[in-house]
Amino acid sequence: MKNRLSSYFSGKKDIKTRTLISRAVSIEYITTDNEYEALILENNLIKKYSPRYNIDLKDDKSYPMLRITNEDFPRIFSTRRLIEDGSLYFGPYPNAGSLATFIEDLHKNYKLRHCKKFRTRNSPCMYYHIGRCDAPCCKKIDKQSYNEIIDEIKSFLEGNPEETVEKLRAQMKEEAKKLNFEKAARLRDGIDAILSLHSKNTVMDFNTDSRDYIAFASEGTMVSFSVLKMRDGKLVMRDLHRTKSLNEDKDLMMEFLMAYYANSDSLPQKIFIPVDIDKKLFLKYISTNFKITPEVTVIAVGNTSRKPEAAGGDTADTTDVKNRPDALHISAMNMAKQNAIEDIVRRERERTDVPALTELKNLLGLDHLPARIEGFDIAHIGGKMPVASLISFYNGNPDKKNYRYFRLKTTEGIIDDFASMREASSRRYTRLLNDNKPLPDLILIDGGIGQVNAVQGVLESLDLDIPIIGLAKRDEEIYLPHNSTPITLPKRSDALRLLQRVRDETHRFATSRNQNLRTKSNTVGDFPKLPHIGAKRAALLMANYGSIEGLVSGVQNDGILKLSQIACISENQAAEVYQAAQIMLKND
Repeated sequence: MKNRLSSYFSGKKDIKTRTLISRAVSIEYITTDNEYEALILENNLIKKYSPRYNIDLKDDKSYPMLRITNEDFPRIFSTRRLIEDGSLYFGPYPNAGSLATFIEDLHKNYKLRHCKKFRTRNSPCMYYHIGRCDAPCCKKIDKQSYNEIIDEIKSFLEGNPEETVEKLRAQMKEEAKKLNFEKAARLRDGIDAILSLHSKNTVMDFNTDSRDYIAFASEGTMVSFSVLKMRDGKLVMRDLHRTKSLNEDKDLMMEFLMAYYANSDSLPQKIFIPVDIDKKLFLKYISTNFKITPEVTVIAVGNTSRKPEAAGGDTADTTDVKNRPDALHISAMNMAKQNAIEDIVRRERERTDVPALTELKNLLGLDHLPARIEGFDIAHIGGKMPVASLISFYNGNPDKKNYRYFRLKTTEGIIDDFASMREASSRRYTRLLNDNKPLPDLILIDGGIGQVNAVQGVLESLDLDIPIIGLAKRDEEIYLPHNSTPITLPKRSDALRLLQRVRDETHRFATSRNQNLRTKSNTVGDFPKLPHIGAKRAALLMANYGSIEGLVSGVQNDGILKLSQIACISENQAAEVYQAAQIMLKND
């Protein structure tokens, strides 16, 4: 999504795109759980607002639904029109092909009627003779037996499809064993259709009650409220409201409700909130000012925020929400909660963390705010593939374009964090001096006094006067150079919170890079170290032998010729590879 959006602002664009971008004022987005919900939501919003620059989905069509008619002998088919005649609807489904395949499979497995208009007949139609219909029109099946089949299909559409999918997968494998590949392919397509039809849909349903789902998230004094508005069974709007408060959750929610519902036009029939409030007081306020009295329901959402205090009440077990009567409302509340959390994250990125920077300045006795903070950490596995991470924070927020990592050379194969820190810091600040680039205002080391002194020695050798501190993980203590007595800050300290963010980011970046190197190493092993072996041949050897030991053993069993054929090299080159592998194995 980010890459797609960024493409609008780079390169040469057609006149339509250039005009669109020139008139754009701001960018907002709504977070959904999956691509299926995103497609439905996009369709709903385009139909509601008819945006000038959207060509797709501007017609009056909508996504297809599955309809079970309200008749004595119901018919099942795909439709794009919703008729309120008691029929049962499922969907909508963005993938019309999957829905068509699913309905086709239903007619193959269940003998349902096909005729559009039901009438009594003397002789059954062709579908009865080919085994595709039980001919209720000729009284070949009674109403109760037919509706038992319909009830089975309903329970399948409403419930969990896993059992049916497992049966179909078993049949598919059995048909493949019998070499009935066409039938296996049909079963595979049926499975895909079933799975696609059971995607969770929070943004559209067939409940016509007007509903508001309200959730909030907080970080310190920042609070963001997210309101999802469902009207006529469709999500038509997402409201975001920002404030600052240290009030308790119940008081916070009551204040927001009083302020948000300022007129009767905005009042829905039902309001869902994450924490309990004084409902009598709220409803008295509503009934006094407006004629509408909404139904207020509390649904506690799970703790999907980054901070426990942002959960907004007791947590709810949503592990199997599809089979619970309030599954729809829980999904909508969780979606509202996630959008509130996303807004808190955006607000953190937007703000300059002045309180934390000011506290750090005073704590360390700096001349100015440490706007640029650089952090270091080391990652390795038993001394192998050691990596140092360098991350940068500017005004209290990550500055990812200035992230760097160092593949360490002096500590390969040994465990020496002090030497690793010396190498990484030396390479970093020697380079900045040589390129005459700005230096950081503060250096943070993930470690204790030993690591801090190691980097301080490098700075002194380069004649640099950059403040440096270390943050030890065990007790979250701050160490200064040549001072074994640490500084301990209160757990709710703004400065400590910022240092922890920098430290955690250095650790994440170093660990992820080390994991990438290990993955790459495990993919081709030590094969690239052999003569005549590049990346592609290393992959071939890895696939056939698995390891250097496997290569030596394989050549001993199958001969040099086999190795030359696998690696696509001459027999003389294969002999050199085999000899080098033996030496490598012996040295290990």
